[in-house]
Amino acid sequence: MTPPSQPQRVAFHTLGCKLNFAETSTIARSLPAESYIRVPFNKEADIYVINTCSVTTSADRKCRQVVKKITGRHPDAFIVVVGCYSQLRPDEIASIPGVDLILGTNEKFDLLRYIGKRKKSDIPKIESCDISSCETITPSWSAGERTRTFLKVQDGCDYSCAYCTIPLARGSSRNIPIKECVAEANKIAEAGILEIVLTGVNTGDFGRTTGESFIDLLSALTEVEGIERYRISSIEPNLLTSGIIDLVAGSRKLMPHFHIPLQSGCNSTLARMKRRYSRELFALKVKEITKKIPGAGIGADVITGFPGESDEEFKETFKFLKGLPLSYLHVFRFSERPGTPAATMPGRVNEKKRYERSKLLSYLSDSLTKEFCRRASGRESAVLFEGSSGKGHYSGFTENYIKVTVPSQERITGTIRQVVLNSLSDAGGVHGSLKQL
Repeated sequence: MTPPSQPQRVAFHTLGCKLNFAETSTIARSLPAESYIRVPFNKEADIYVINTCSVTTSADRKCRQVVKKITGRHPDAFIVVVGCYSQLRPDEIASIPGVDLILGTNEKFDLLRYIGKRKKSDIPKIESCDISSCETITPSWSAGERTRTFLKVQDGCDYSCAYCTIPLARGSSRNIPIKECVAEANKIAEAGILEIVLTGVNTGDFGRTTGESFIDLLSALTEVEGIERYRISSIEPNLLTSGIIDLVAGSRKLMPHFHIPLQSGCNSTLARMKRRYSRELFALKVKEITKKIPGAGIGADVITGFPGESDEEFKETFKFLKGLPLSYLHVFRFSERPGTPAATMPGRVNEKKRYERSKLLSYLSDSLTKEFCRRASGRESAVLFEGSSGKGHYSGFTENYIKVTVPSQERITGTIRQVVLNSLSDAGGVHGSLKQL
């Protein structure tokens, strides 16, 4: 392939999860710097690449809005759409005016090959494989942040939850060998980044294709010099073993922070969702964590308005969550996704109820966070500072994922400092003060 005679300006935009951000960074790094110059997405570029999500209807709509914005400002730009939405509904994307190239799950990592001889056309080119043949996995990690990065260690999912399009968009569960994960972590350490968030579609399922285990991965990564912190982005309750909890409890580098998808606190709803656990198992995992790691941060995902969710079932979920020592919730309104069993299930919950229920759970999340921060007030904690407000204040996160803001005359971004946690902040975190060295 012949590279362009003049360097081309390329801009990237990412929609969706942290996994997508890791992949966007990796795709961008694959373009040779002498031929492609990366520019901010809000600047003029020759090529725009949109890495899409398709978890909700909103994610699809955002893609169309982004394309419309580009074509309005830069009608001659070459527009590439990649990612989950591209894999699931390429023909739908092809109908969006201005799109020139659509790349599926496998093909997005070959962006360089596809844009080498690009030219605008009224008929977009679609390059997408049958997802059942998607067996490869590309190591990916996000760049651009000085303090933390998201490292993809796993992709795809063998679960078939009734509402989820991920298996259709990303294929079956597969993982990167531990040896390669460690090599990527060493590269991240060389870049001066202190914290790695381990991410994937079903991270706890790590080892499916290599015969290894997630706990072995965690153990190996803690030996990498230069990385001070690891977080697990999300892990299913049925995959969160006592061994993993024990390892985190005894490790200086594995942060006492767990994000555990729940989706519903009602067993009948969980059964309709085709989840692989009960609320009792979820509660047992939370109890085990709090017993072995007092003060650990524990978050959960919850979906409101799933088909058949009655007022009584929602109240059951609300009561269940209120009774657990969680530190925050990620709340989602159910969204019908074509091709999933849930899209045609009876008992549709109207949009107003979905919104009202999500609002109640969001209020509960705020209350849980404030109580979690209140319990931490007066204590000392190590904080990795990630940025400055520009007004002499810096913010970062404790080991157990409390956001802390402190005043400082010295630049402390990218450092880990001991902080005394003081009063609650209106933003949902804590005001702190640096402990003098």
